Amino acid sequence: MRALSLVAVLATCALPALASETTVFESIDGGNLDLESWRGRPVLVVNTASRCGFTPQYDGLQALYDRYRARGLVVLAVPSNDFRQELGSEAEVKDFCEINFDLDLPMTTITHVTGAEAHPFYRELAEEEGFAPSWNFNKVLIGPEGEFVAGWGSTTLPLSEPITGTIEPLLD
Repeated sequence: MRALSLVAVLATCALPALASETTVFESIDGGNLDLESWRGRPVLVVNTASRCGFTPQYDGLQALYDRYRARGLVVLAVPSNDFRQELGSEAEVKDFCEINFDLDLPMTTITHVTGAEAHPFYRELAEEEGFAPSWNFNKVLIGPEGEFVAGWGSTTLPLSEPITGTIEPLLD
């Protein structure tokens, strides 16, 4: 059976089990975060880590979210230990981010983003778009209709023109 593309999964609810598996993340605050609930809005999904040289980008991610959230942007942080630089528990990650960066953007539980154990969102992204995180703080922009728009590596800063220039046309 051919795998459904990320676009197809986000664009239809015809296969709710598959759509849920691919679009739903566990929230660090409890419950779920469903990308489908943000349909009509651009979503920047970023795999993060607390003990990485790129961790100061949390400031930029929060600033980006603050700048554009009223116009529809969602920034989703996906903590991951796939590159062995994340803290040991969700509670530690949440406290670290709140204390050091005053984050209030949505955040998932510690989630695999690469390999066989990768979250279905990241598996679909790699299979269908050829985009897989190569390190922490890789960024992927999902458009308002659930389409892959662009992806950036760790060195592209959240407030840089490549990112803001791609997001702005997608906002309300």
